[in-house]
Amino acid sequence: MVRPPLSQDERDRGELLGGLLRAARAERSMVAVAAAAGISVETLRKIERGRVPTPAFFTVAAIAGAVGLALDDLLARSTPPEPGRLTA
Repeated sequence: MVRPPLSQDERDRGELLGGLLRAARAERSMVAVAAAAGISVETLRKIERGRVPTPAFFTVAAIAGAVGLALDDLLARSTPPEPGRLTA
């Protein structure tokens, strides 16, 4: 199965998601957060750096839970506003 290439918007949103998760991790080590999320350190590193622009939902949910970030907050902060719509 060949996966279609990602758009620039999808890549940008992956980088934004990674940055939000990295910021929420704060001073906690990657090892501790990855262990708490039940994923490998390498997976966490790739997501935080935006190298996995479309990570699996349950992976994101596990990381968000490990760093205490609500999924609805993560969604709100990682979804770009609609064109022409002002944000608060």
